[in-house]
Amino acid sequence: MENDNKSREAAFLVIKKVLDEGETLDGSIERFCREISVQDRAFIRHLTTTAIRRLGQIDRIINHCTKKKLGNTQMQVRHVLRLGLVQLLYSEVPAHAAVNTSIILLEKRVPKNLHYLKNTVNAVLRRVDREREELEKKYSNTRLNFPPWLLKSWDEYYGSAVVKQILSTLLTEAPLDISLKPHCDQKEWAKRLGGKAVLGGSIRISKAGKISELDGYNDGVWWVQDVAARIPSTLLGASGGSDVLDLCAAPGGKAAQSAAAGNKVTAVDFSERRLSRLKENMARLDLSVDVVMSDVLLYKPKKRYDFILLDAPCSSTGTIRRHPEILHTRTKRDVDDLVVLQAKMLNHAASLLNKGGVLVYSVCSMQQEEGPDQIKALLERHRSLKRKEIRAKELEGLEQAILDSGDVQTLGHHMSEGIDSFFISRLVKS
Repeated sequence: MENDNKSREAAFLVIKKVLDEGETLDGSIERFCREISVQDRAFIRHLTTTAIRRLGQIDRIINHCTKKKLGNTQMQVRHVLRLGLVQLLYSEVPAHAAVNTSIILLEKRVPKNLHYLKNTVNAVLRRVDREREELEKKYSNTRLNFPPWLLKSWDEYYGSAVVKQILSTLLTEAPLDISLKPHCDQKEWAKRLGGKAVLGGSIRISKAGKISELDGYNDGVWWVQDVAARIPSTLLGASGGSDVLDLCAAPGGKAAQSAAAGNKVTAVDFSERRLSRLKENMARLDLSVDVVMSDVLLYKPKKRYDFILLDAPCSSTGTIRRHPEILHTRTKRDVDDLVVLQAKMLNHAASLLNKGGVLVYSVCSMQQEEGPDQIKALLERHRSLKRKEIRAKELEGLEQAILDSGDVQTLGHHMSEGIDSFFISRLVKS
């Protein structure tokens, strides 16, 4: 029971840090779970990720079951209830354990001046347990978990029927996808890792556990990379020995792809912390990459490149299933600001491209402004750039992601067990 309480206390601290202070979920889990076992950490991730993913539904149930609404001054009590509801509705924790540990959590982590709400917490959780079927039915609309501005933009671009399919994938746990070095046998490694071979040479593992303890990690055989994140480097088409410029490269999955294919890669990023991680990844993989710490807009190499990959900073709405805090930290204003930055980066990348060279632009976003609209505006500004349309044979198994324009937009429901949403456009300079 003591370990159970510690896990719930850690989960409480995580959602408090994420929802009240805007920290990332991964960063918060790392901060509060360093001394916690792999099994308990998995439970904490389940509690916190589900609470943040389904916050709209959970909060409406809490509001329905409380006579006096919990305001900002009682936010920590609401956090206790949120975790309690996850256990009751979305886990296999017995009801009595969910209720009792929630009361203990309140006593340990909530300020004493709010302990008078202990009976309220007890009553709400017991009521939810009694009426769970009715409450789940009443608040079954998954759209409750998404901000209106985001839903509006998706409805207008994709249509409500497609959005419904997208939302169902965004509320599920993402599997672990890994990329193998080219010489490795996909089927053999899928068997060794307890996963399955999927599109593009990736391996998908449903319950991975601690990544650093998986077979082949210390030998540098593979790296973590969503199936969709492999597509930009693949479409770049750089053959062995080519010079590749990877802009906004950290943490390095795409740079690893290019380097593992035998190319000479220059990886540029402004973040010292993220570049440190890239260097660690390349050292583990025994791959040689020229690392440059620089603002992309200020980077002025002595030569131009035939192959440039720009995986630009974006709203990351395509990775919500992995990073659900995006639902509560991103705003429409953020998207607008990022669009301006992306346009500047595209202009600069175009200036670094040789005549006849290929530029691939990608963002892990579902926002039209960051994808199709961005490329349309770029082609109007730079008449020397033309699309090099992506063909079905280049994206076998994901042909439905190819747009009429010849660009690519992967969406969560395009693949069994989900896939990150990426917009990708390939351009050539005449």
